[in-house]
Amino acid sequence: MNSDSKSIALLGSGGSGVMTAGHLLLDAAGRDGWYGWMTRSTGPQIRGGEAAAMLRLSSRPVACHRDRFDLVLAIDWHNAERFSAELPMDQDTLCLGDPEAGEVPEALSRSAARFHDLPLKSLAGEIAGGRANMVALGAVAELLGIARPALKAALGGILAKKGEAALASGEACLETGMAAAADLPNGLHLSSAGEKTAPRWSITGNEACGFGALRGGVRFVAGYPITPASETLEWLAKALPKVGGQLVQAEDELASITQIIGASYGGVPAFTATSGPGFALMTEGLGLAVASETPVVVLNVMRGGPSTGIPTKSEQSDLNIVLYGLHGDAPHVVMAPQSIDDCLNTTEWAVGTAETLQTPVIVLSDQALGQARAVIERPGESPAAAERRVPREVPEGYRRYALDELGVSPMALPGMAGGQYTAEGLEHGPSGTPSSLAEDHHAQLDKRRDKIERHDYGDRWATTEGDANADIAVITWGSCCGPVREALAGLRDEGMAVRLIAPRLLAPAQPERMAAALKNVERLLVVEQTHGAQFYRYLRAHYDLPGSVRSLSMPGPLPIRPGDLRRALLDWSPSS
Repeated sequence: MNSDSKSIALLGSGGSGVMTAGHLLLDAAGRDGWYGWMTRSTGPQIRGGEAAAMLRLSSRPVACHRDRFDLVLAIDWHNAERFSAELPMDQDTLCLGDPEAGEVPEALSRSAARFHDLPLKSLAGEIAGGRANMVALGAVAELLGIARPALKAALGGILAKKGEAALASGEACLETGMAAAADLPNGLHLSSAGEKTAPRWSITGNEACGFGALRGGVRFVAGYPITPASETLEWLAKALPKVGGQLVQAEDELASITQIIGASYGGVPAFTATSGPGFALMTEGLGLAVASETPVVVLNVMRGGPSTGIPTKSEQSDLNIVLYGLHGDAPHVVMAPQSIDDCLNTTEWAVGTAETLQTPVIVLSDQALGQARAVIERPGESPAAAERRVPREVPEGYRRYALDELGVSPMALPGMAGGQYTAEGLEHGPSGTPSSLAEDHHAQLDKRRDKIERHDYGDRWATTEGDANADIAVITWGSCCGPVREALAGLRDEGMAVRLIAPRLLAPAQPERMAAALKNVERLLVVEQTHGAQFYRYLRAHYDLPGSVRSLSMPGPLPIRPGDLRRALLDWSPSS
């Protein structure tokens, strides 16, 4: 039966070309008018081990996987059992694999899926320079009905630079795979994609965060590679020089945070990207940025923890350290994007907010967003970048940390006549001179708190959707927004009145806005991907919630799926 959405998984061992085939399939689908979403799943090994590219193609924008896969294709079966929990299959799932590349693992063979052989290795061996992953790509494209011109254009985009022989071999593999798929049971064809009105982008969440930083005005980046945040730094390393910026690969995270503080002190908007273990090392430096009121932006692409945890899998369990992990009273801003295109918008907003408020802003993404790739609409024009409050001329007797009605005192830059001041981690008075007086400490604590709590963040603080009079609501954040939004859309189609509340601004808390969003709500379900219900406890600490509140808290590495939400809401009757 035709459908406007299909889910596909490509499996193989490291080096089998699974990710290349997945990227090409997503690219071809985008060229053919489809939207798409691709995540990758690998083991913790540097090389080798298992690899899976998991895709969803749809006629509408998508931001999560479905509750089941329509097609699973294994280039080889080596270590494929490690994906058994990540691949929900049923009697309608078509499962293809090469009989010469290992046996179907018992954990997968026990499913109700329909298994068929596809001799990828032998078919590729009949072609000079043939590769099994390109034969697999041709077979999948034929089963889904992806147009040949789109498929070959995607292939040419990566093989043309390797020469005519490589391109000819790749195209021959595609044709061989398509021919082999013609003999397989189908029923997987996508329905019409509809009219494609403008070129779409294929971009990852990490790349989108990097682009958002550039659009916000960042021109200096320092970072140390860490999974799953490294791609942001890699993308910026190529992009920054094009706009006159610079990236430095620091020796560690301690150097990264202090280098961006130094660049920002000099007047250049600055940024770094890391993950949980790296963020832990940055917390002392972030305290310095708070105390000295120096704007910086830190992207934390979360992964499973604690310690080194599961570097290649997703979790939202850095929430507590990002909200509360700085020592002393150190108010700062925390934001969380809700989709891949929102990674761009939220990071751009974060840069502007940091510059406006002269404070650190933390952007909380995760592996599920950062390393996912999606076909999205091309972003619109960027608004004018926010500017830091800098004095045109430094007044006589300049006091860097003076208290005034605006709450954000002008920040003189190095080289400005009369603008010298002390900026360090010691408490200080209005001039910046270190002070241990109670009156100075209390005044500066109030100043740093009030400027971020009194700032008007506008409607971007959260996404709210659904019936404003509904008595049941779901509140979630970050990468959980995709599956929650899809589940609620289905329930609304069935007649359930339910509201979605998804804060994008996690700190400072917005009690008045949250109260308005929760108006009429009697039952609230809190959804997150942690083991200790960190988001639920954060909401309890900072907001007045309805009398009946439940927590759906599922740690990684398995994603929360729309079906998990659906079951939780349908099981929660008014009398329960």
